[in-house]
Amino acid sequence: MGKSFITIGACLGFLAVAAGAFGAHILRSRLTPDDLVTFEIAARYQMYHALAIILVGSLLTRASVPLLNSSGWLFFYGSLVFSGSLYLLSWTGIRWLGALTPIGGILLLCGWACLFLASLGIKG
Repeated sequence: MGKSFITIGACLGFLAVAAGAFGAHILRSRLTPDDLVTFEIAARYQMYHALAIILVGSLLTRASVPLLNSSGWLFFYGSLVFSGSLYLLSWTGIRWLGALTPIGGILLLCGWACLFLASLGIKG
């Protein structure tokens, strides 16, 4: 699973850079300043968690630890929900999408908790 997480993280990182460039060069004139900030937060958190997924993948190439595996998936799904809801919110203006963002945030927090527990040697 380690190499798969490295691949997933690399793809998410690539897309985060592309989203950041898209926001800076194309959306800057099309979004309100508040929506642009929302878009930039989405890209920033996507990049943070792409790197976290790569870290988890690297650790999993050394040892198969269930909590690490859980951490990687929580980072992945959390990024999809957190960043995805913010991207959609900024593009569409549909405000109820903001209600999904905290769900993604909780998934990301759980991913960090699993990584922390794994770092303590807890196998899970």
